This record gives sequence, C-alpha cells and structure tokens, in this order.
Amino acid sequence: MATILIIEDNVDVRENTAEILQLANYKVFMAADGKEGVKLAEEVQPDLIVCDLTMPLLDGYGVLHLLSKKKASSPVPFIFLTAKSERSDVRKGMEMGADDYITKPFNPTELLNSIECQLRKAAAIRNSSDKGLAGLNSLLELVSEGDPMQPLKDGRNINRYKKKQCIYQETNHPSHLYYVTKGKVKTYRRNDDGKELITGLYNEGDFLGYGPLLEGGVYPDSAEAMAETELALIPRREFEELTNKNVQVMQRFIRLLSNNIQEKEIQLLNIAYNSLRKKVADSLLAVYKKYNSSGAENFGIDISRENLAAIAGVAKESMIRTLGDFRDEKLIDIRDGIIYLLNIKKLSNMYN
Repeated sequence: MATILIIEDNVDVRENTAEILQLANYKVFMAADGKEGVKLAEEVQPDLIVCDLTMPLLDGYGVLHLLSKKKASSPVPFIFLTAKSERSDVRKGMEMGADDYITKPFNPTELLNSIECQLRKAAAIRNSSDKGLAGLNSLLELVSEGDPMQPLKDGRNINRYKKKQCIYQETNHPSHLYYVTKGKVKTYRRNDDGKELITGLYNEGDFLGYGPLLEGGVYPDSAEAMAETELALIPRREFEELTNKNVQVMQRFIRLLSNNIQEKEIQLLNIAYNSLRKKVADSLLAVYKKYNSSGAENFGIDISRENLAAIAGVAKESMIRTLGDFRDEKLIDIRDGIIYLLNIKKLSNMYN
C-alpha cells in the first residue's frame, strides 16, 4: 500500500482529498501547512506528496525547495494542487522539480490518474538500477510510456574491454552514455608527478559518463576497466532525446550527478584530514559497499593494492603496510591476495 502525504491548509479540501485516496486504498497522512508538511515528510517518508501552492507559514514552492535538498525526500513524486493556473506558476513549479500540476476544483479521477502515473514512473526509475540491461530497459520503457525504444534495445553496440584497458581519457569530448552490463570500471585523475587518484567506482547496473553529457563539457577524468568489462553504448543524440523527452529521467541523472559530486567532496576532505589508518579503513569499506550489493557475508575484495591506494589517496607502500597491521589486529584477513573484512564495526569506527 503506497503512502501519500497531503499538505493543504483548507480543511475541507484536505479531508475530502484524503477520503478519496483512502477509498483508492492509499495510506494517507495530512498536514495543515507547509512547515508541518516538511516535518511530517521527514518522519513518514511518503511515496508521493500532494501539496497546495498557497499556504501560510511556508508555501508549496518552499516545501518543494526544502524537500529537494534532503536526500531521503528528493526522489519522492510531488504534485501541486492549487487554484492558480497561470502558465508562469506552472512553469515555475515544474522547473523546481514538481512532477504534475492539478488545478482546483479538480475531478477525483484526474487526481487518481496523476498519482497512479507518478508512482509508476517512480517505481520504474528505482528499478533502473537493477543489474544488467534490465535497469536500462525499464528506464527506456518509462521514457516511451509503454512503447519501448526498440532501436536502443535491439542490436545495441556492446563494447568489450580487457582489464586495464582505457575507456575514455580526460579532456575527450563525450559521444556516448555508457552502461555497465558486466565488470568493474574506475574513473581517475593523475597529477603532474603521475600520482593517481580514483574519483569513482562503477559496477554492473551503473551509468557512466553522463556528467559531461549533461553539462556540455569534456571528461574531467579518465575511465579504465578494472576487470573484463562490457559496456552498452547509447549515442549522445539518443541520450539527449531521452532526457529532453521526460523530466523524470533528467531528474534521475541530475540526482546521480549530485550524489557523485557530494561523494567526491567527502573523499577529498577525508584525504586532506584523515589519518593513514582511517583512510585505509574508509577505502576498504567503500569498495566493500560498492561491489557487495547482495550483502554476502564472505565477500572478498579483489582489487589491486595500487587501485586501493589510489582510492585512499595514499602511497602503495603505506597501503600495504597498513593492511598488514589490520591483518595482525584481526580486522581483516588476506587470502590469495583477496581481502576479507572480519570486523566491519571497528573499521567503521576507526579513530582518526
């Protein structure tokens, strides 16, 4: 049963809307103003929000703005419910990230159809992170609204890369969106002395290289296969058509880009201020979390010491020495070069 939050200051509209949604088998929460609505959204984590535009204390624009800044709430579909129907109001709401705009008085069927449509789109976007091509296919089906873009699915070019083979280089102009169907990929930068810093890790089911496509720039780093890898290629033109056609798809890639920026900021802060032991522990946990998506207990980290050092931003020799210390302390085990985490809690709480 999907959960819907109604934020509406008019008690009659609020209660009548809630009754309609409850009859449609939705679980409903209600808030009488924008401030209360933001607080309730954080508490109940609804699947969709229906929000009035003109309210005391905090209007609908303010509610959408505050929730869009919160990582847990930003992917939630947001429908404006308002008496205003001017084009400028509609445009402003949609540009801020609203998914639909319904004018009062409304037909209950219109509201229910909109809610069903937005929930279906949200589910398709979440499923687009599934393994293999299934996630990409669900995303394409979302964009085409039930009529999949067969040319993108049938006969798609699959490029195969050997371990350590270059995928693209820094300052190259992008021509494709990449989708990892098999293997592992890293993005990295090297300074003038040749020291490498890994800026991103990618696994099966991840999109790669969308940043410069969205920004209209060049690649800020290089990409290389860390194992035998297969990538599905989507031409730039098709990617642009895909993102221009549906705001939900564009929002997903913007969220991915935003998350990548935040992760890189945290990584650089950790490299600048954390101790050697903390850097090594964090790098182990980052790789473990990235590549152990199934949560297997005996998952082994099969990654070169050079790459692990490049993630942590430390010298290879320092990485090897610290891994030896961790093994002696029973925090990890190393068998045939593969690292097994024995005490994730202590690694997570490593003192700086």
